[in-house]
This record gives sequence, structure tokens and C-alpha cells, in this order.
Amino acid sequence: MPSFLERRERGAGATVLSFLPFGRGSMQAPSPLPLNEWSNFYVIIGSSAGALTGLQFVVIALVAQAQATGSMGEIRAFGTPTVVHFCAALLISAILSAPWHTLPHVGLALGLCGAAGVVYALSVIRHASRTTGYHPDAEDWMWYVVLPLGAYTALLVSGIEFASHATTALFEIAAISLVLLFIGIHNAWDTVTYVAVKHLSRPDVRKD
Repeated sequence: MPSFLERRERGAGATVLSFLPFGRGSMQAPSPLPLNEWSNFYVIIGSSAGALTGLQFVVIALVAQAQATGSMGEIRAFGTPTVVHFCAALLISAILSAPWHTLPHVGLALGLCGAAGVVYALSVIRHASRTTGYHPDAEDWMWYVVLPLGAYTALLVSGIEFASHATTALFEIAAISLVLLFIGIHNAWDTVTYVAVKHLSRPDVRKD
């Protein structure tokens, strides 16, 4: 049975070993990923994106109630993209809140999300250019095409560089998430105001 002095020497040796660069303690404690510091931020972004997605359903209901004229092409060009931007911000929050173990996998998921967004933004150009009931002006092209295309392109680039420059990429992705939220909020408000003004300008409404 070891004496008290022997047990004390063993404990001191284990303590010294845990502070060595290649000691037992350093090998058992993995370095935490930088994602943990952003958890609260993406909880806010994700919950806001989810709530605003529900708001867009209310916007579409108001459009139907106002009996505004339109076609599926106009909805694909000016209505659906708003929901997609909110869902993209929600997806980014979900990706960066998942319990990842390696950074390259995070970058791959974000890069795929950005690539899909770029493809979708290009399809919006096709739908917007084919609308007949409404012709978009320069401001519409900026908010519905240029800004979303730039945001998704930046997300693709950030996903590519995530494994090697995670700290910088996280700030870039945070800015992209906010931009997507602001784009969706602006476009939802733009739709509501357009429908309201168009509804009030109808002759039967002005008589009432």
C-alpha cells in the first residue's frame, strides 16, 4: 500500500504533466471551435427569420384580400424570393448552430447554400424580365436581383475560405445574414405598400 508521500509525489507528477505541451491534459482537451461565440447571435437571426417568414404569408393573404391583379410569374419574381431570403438566413443560423467537429464541413455546407442562392438569384432575373402586369424599375432590380445575388456570391466565397480563415469568414457571414434579413423586410414592405396604393386607387374603393 503506497504511503502518503508516494501518493503526493504521483499527484505532483500528474499536475506537471498536464501543463506540458504534449502532456496528458493537453491531448484530452480539444480546442473549441470559434462557432460557440456566435451562438446567441444566430439564435436571434434564426428566430427573426422564422417569424418574418410567417409574416410573408400574411402579406400574400393581404394581396389576395385586396384582389390585386397579378400572375404566378410576378409572384415568382417578387413574392417567393422574399420567403427564400428569410429561409436562407434561417438555414445559415441552423448550419452555424449545429454541433460541428471540423471547420471544413461547415464551410462546405455554407458554400453549397451560397451556390444554391446564386442559381436561384439568376432564375429571379428570368422571372422578373418576363412579367407583363408589372415592369420593375431600377430600385426593384437593385433589391430583388443585385443585392441578393451579391449576398449569395459572398456567402459562397466565405464558405470556400471558411476552413482557413474562420474568424474573418464568421464576421462576413454574419453581415450576409443581416443583409438577407433586411432585403426580405424591405421587399415585404414594398409589396404591402404597392398593393395598398393600388387598391386605394381603384374607382370602386374611392367611391366608398
